[in-house]
Amino acid sequence: MSKRIAIIGGGYIGAELAKSLDNTAEVTLIEPRSHFVHAPAMIRAVVDPALLDRALIPYDRLLKNGRVLRARANGIDADGVTLDDGQRVAADYIVVATGSSNATPFKPVGDDIDGLRQANQRVHDQLNAARRIGIVGAGAVGTELAGEIAHAMPDKEITLISDTGRLFPTMPEKLGTALASKLRDAGVTLVLGKRAENLQSLTEPYAGRLKLSDGSELEFDLIFPVLGSRASSELLDGLPDTQKSTANRVKVDRWLRPSSLPNVLAAGDLADAGDGMTIVATSRQLPWLKATLKGFISGKPLEQMKPYKPWGPKAPILVPLGPKRGNSFLGLFTAGDLLTRKMKGENLFVRKYSKLLNRA
Repeated sequence: MSKRIAIIGGGYIGAELAKSLDNTAEVTLIEPRSHFVHAPAMIRAVVDPALLDRALIPYDRLLKNGRVLRARANGIDADGVTLDDGQRVAADYIVVATGSSNATPFKPVGDDIDGLRQANQRVHDQLNAARRIGIVGAGAVGTELAGEIAHAMPDKEITLISDTGRLFPTMPEKLGTALASKLRDAGVTLVLGKRAENLQSLTEPYAGRLKLSDGSELEFDLIFPVLGSRASSELLDGLPDTQKSTANRVKVDRWLRPSSLPNVLAAGDLADAGDGMTIVATSRQLPWLKATLKGFISGKPLEQMKPYKPWGPKAPILVPLGPKRGNSFLGLFTAGDLLTRKMKGENLFVRKYSKLLNRA
C-alpha cells in the first residue's frame, strides 16, 4: 500500500514537493487559492499589470495522480488533517508549508485571487497618478520595488527609507553599496538609518506625511509600507510542544519537525530552520524534503537520515532593479547587472514556475 502524504500550502515548497512525489506516493496538496502566486513577478506587476496573468498560475494541471484540494486546513494530528468544512484527509506524513503574508498587492489576503487582481490594478492606478513615492522598508521587496518603478516610470520622485544604516546589512557590504549606487543613479533618494514613526498602515499603500525618527517629515502622494513578511503559522499553534521565534515563525528540530509529532514536518517561510524567508531557501530545503520523504516511503526511520543543514545567514540573494540592472550575492562573490539580469531580472523565473505547474 502506498504511503499517504498531505502537503498543506501550495507555494514554492508545497507545489514542487507535491509534483516530485506524485509518482511514488498518494499525494494530497491542500491549498485554498485557485492559483499559485509567483511573488517576485508581483512586484513588477505593480508597474506592469500585463504581467499579472503570468504571475498567477492555476493549480489544475499540477498533479497527474494525486489531488489538489482547494480547501483550508483547520487542524493537524498524528493521523491527518482536518479541513475547515470538517472533512478529513488521512495521512501517514504531513508537510506544513503555509508560507507568509506580505503587504498589498504583493500577496493576496487569504485565498482571494480576484481581490488580488483588483488590488493590483488599484495600486497601479494610484502609482500612475502619484509623483512622489515613498517606500518604507529596504529589504528585497522594497529595494526591488524602487528599482522597478525607477526603470518603468523614470519621471517619479522615489524615496526608499530604511532604519538600517546601509542596504542589506547582514550581507557582504559590497552588495548593499552597489545596489545603493545604482538606485541613486536611477534617481532614487535613499534615507538610511531613520525609522518611519507614524505609518497609518502596515499592509496597504496610502497617501500622506511620514514623520521620521530624526524629527524630519516627508510628504508623499503614495507610501508603500514594505516591512517584511510574517509567517502564516497559526495552524501549528495547537500542536504539542510547538514554540515560536521571530516574525511568527515556528522553531523546528534538525529534521524540520515543529512539534513532538514525529510524522509532521514544517518548511519554507513558516519554519525557523536557520534560513531567511526567501525563495532561495527553498532551493536547499526542497532536495532535503524530497530525499527524506522518499526515505520515509521506503520505511527508513527519520533519525537514520541526514538532518537538514540550512544555508545560514549568508545565503545567496538575487536583487534585480528592473529587467536590466541589479546585483546578487552568489555565495562566493557579488555579481552585477549581467548575471542578475540573466538569472532573474529578465524573466523573474516566470517560465520556471509555469513549467512546474504544467502550463505552456
